[in-house]
Amino acid sequence: MSTHTPYDLVGVGIGPFNLSLAALADGVDGLDALFLDAKPAFSWHPGLLMEGTTLQVPFLADLVTMADPTSPWSYLNYLRSHRRMFPFFFSERFLIPRREYDHYCRWVAEHLPSCRFDARVTAVEWDESADAFAVTHRSADGTTGRVLARQVVLGVGTNPVVPEALRPLLTEEHRGRVLHSADYRTHRESLAALDDVTVIGAGQSGAEVLLDLIRRQDGQGRGGPYTRWLARTPAFAPMEYSKIGLEHFTPDYIHYFRALPEERREQLVREQWQLYKGVSAATLGEIHDELYERTIGGGRPRADLHPGTAVRAVETDGDGYLLTCHHAQQDSEFTVRTSAIVAATGYAATRPAFLDAMGELVDWDERQRYRVDGDYRVALDPRVGGSLYVQNAETHTHGVGAPDLTLGAWRAAKILNAVCGRTVLDVPEQTAWTTFGAPRTAPAHQDGPYTAERQPDPIGSPS
Repeated sequence: MSTHTPYDLVGVGIGPFNLSLAALADGVDGLDALFLDAKPAFSWHPGLLMEGTTLQVPFLADLVTMADPTSPWSYLNYLRSHRRMFPFFFSERFLIPRREYDHYCRWVAEHLPSCRFDARVTAVEWDESADAFAVTHRSADGTTGRVLARQVVLGVGTNPVVPEALRPLLTEEHRGRVLHSADYRTHRESLAALDDVTVIGAGQSGAEVLLDLIRRQDGQGRGGPYTRWLARTPAFAPMEYSKIGLEHFTPDYIHYFRALPEERREQLVREQWQLYKGVSAATLGEIHDELYERTIGGGRPRADLHPGTAVRAVETDGDGYLLTCHHAQQDSEFTVRTSAIVAATGYAATRPAFLDAMGELVDWDERQRYRVDGDYRVALDPRVGGSLYVQNAETHTHGVGAPDLTLGAWRAAKILNAVCGRTVLDVPEQTAWTTFGAPRTAPAHQDGPYTAERQPDPIGSPS
């Protein structure tokens, strides 16, 4: 298939963030949009959709509500459409099951005519003759297509990160015994049948994998694998979830962060690990409760927790693996033997291969990352007349809120307004009580020690 009439917008990838944009764009007058994804249907972290796991953000951080609560694609309307509003009300849930969030997103994707699956994008290039981007895609049966777009939004998500010491073992020979947590559910049963499993990574995924494996033991701590949790962080710490602390996930903090020097931004992202790499206090509590249960009657939990520990080397050892570990605070090394390794070591944005066709038209920074402006527009060569936007690839320019669902709808609305060249959705820029950085205005009704240039806008008012 080929089209000679450019779409106003083509989205590449249909994860929660581009699906949010598709939902907010649905029904916008004069906007012709198409979203493409390689998968046969919507799917969100299928390897971690275990029973009992929940989102780490409230249900209001759905695809649309934080930008447009009147949208028909809200989570509450999903519940209404499935006749589940009363059960949800009585359950008094604020954090909803991950499996339900996945089903909600699938419901939206299946009903939006702009979403097309089984369409793997193989190239995005600038077609000077058409004054548009040319987006080439291919289906699983080999059928190819080419569409034109005035503007493109990349929402291809992030890829699993595996420690360097483990990478040589990511082969077919070690399949199911050395893996990233993204594939945990696929190998869950076989891992539970082993005698010893090591989980690496102190975030929510690592905690959930550990908890799931411990629960495979019986009440006396027998059965199921001996489970070990290793992490470089100095503690297995709860995620920052105070009401003021969460204001790091606001437009206010994004504006502050963007104005900082690059070196300071890099330092902040590393220091703020508890904002986005910590574990929910509830999950940590459940782990402690499971371990406590196993001490009743004089038993000992068949589990070990080692914070402040980095894995330096991994080698095969018979039918298992020998890990050389380094404890940072003691500056000492020790070894452990295990039957399997689950790396719950997070995700990172990578440069998609289909952008190679753009050649030098993308203005990459010194680390080959996108340069992204306040509207999430990527810096391009002046010869390119269209705009390229990114979602969840801008932590280095916008801060720790980039991968967080809380800001998903707000960011999508910002992009939608930029794509349309007008205010389709009036989203606030000032939303926090916190003043990040030195104050530039005097507080209302107070003679401060600094000169006021203007009185601050009321929270929630458009800027």
